[in-house]
Amino acid sequence: MREHNGDSLAFARQVLETEAQAILGLIPQLGPTFSAALDMLQSCTGRVIVTGMGKSGIIARKIAATMSSTGTAATFLHPAEALHGDLGIVQHGDVVIALSSSGETEELVRLLEAIRRIGAKLISLTGYPQSTLGNASDVTLSCHVAEEACPMNLAPTASTTATLALGDALAMALSTRKGFKPENFADLHPGGRLGRRLMRVEALMQSGDAVPRVSESTVMPDVIHEMTSKRLGMTCVADDGDRLLGIVTDGDLRRHMATRTNLLSLKAADVMTRHPVTVDRTTLAAQAIHIMEERKITSLVVVGSNAAIEGVVHLHDLWRTEMI
Repeated sequence: MREHNGDSLAFARQVLETEAQAILGLIPQLGPTFSAALDMLQSCTGRVIVTGMGKSGIIARKIAATMSSTGTAATFLHPAEALHGDLGIVQHGDVVIALSSSGETEELVRLLEAIRRIGAKLISLTGYPQSTLGNASDVTLSCHVAEEACPMNLAPTASTTATLALGDALAMALSTRKGFKPENFADLHPGGRLGRRLMRVEALMQSGDAVPRVSESTVMPDVIHEMTSKRLGMTCVADDGDRLLGIVTDGDLRRHMATRTNLLSLKAADVMTRHPVTVDRTTLAAQAIHIMEERKITSLVVVGSNAAIEGVVHLHDLWRTEMI
């Protein structure tokens, strides 16, 4: 019998509400045990090993991946494979995070004695803290849910959602404790669109002869020629040591043309903007975009120590890499 579309939508909404309530129900449970788990993970001298069977194993893989991408060395261990030789991945000094809704998953229970013998610490995420797994753990975090979103209350749905959310909370709180910053994130995400947004300007900037440069005494016809030939809509004004003194932009030219009739008789020092906005070579591309948008400018000079000119990053460079 074909299900009525209206009933399907109503049930889908109910599923989402059930899973949302499962996550919200975790909030009042966070307390000293959550902090203890964070302490244990932060002081871990080895790796974080995340394990679980079935649907919990899928969630465990995601938690391990999230931790790895936010500054914590983590890996997934399949508990059945661990019982057949892969247990060697667990070492003294590691922290094992075990996921089991019931807390009685046979493969995980059989690992408990070995984990203790090796000397690794154990954190469990379970719907039943008084289970075998919960009682054997150094820290037990409850992810109990009142009901599954499954109409038969059987398929892991709300429980896996709650476990994933609790794992994300652990990973994010841990990365915050460790002082994980955007530049650290960039180092771990070099590929794809996200990686391009997190590239540093040193990988995008114009450098060497491609950077327009003039001196303070350069006459305006030559300044305009330099700006035109380098096609960045600006030029740096540098001293004899190639240190930045200012910049001349298309905007500077327009402003002086509107107020003075002798523009071509002027020199770069007469027109330039002193103390322009600059960045260093480690600035993230995303940060450079934000600065340009906030200041309504199209280029940034990249400087090193003592204001030495190292390059220029332009909006065109960001467009070419599809970052904006």
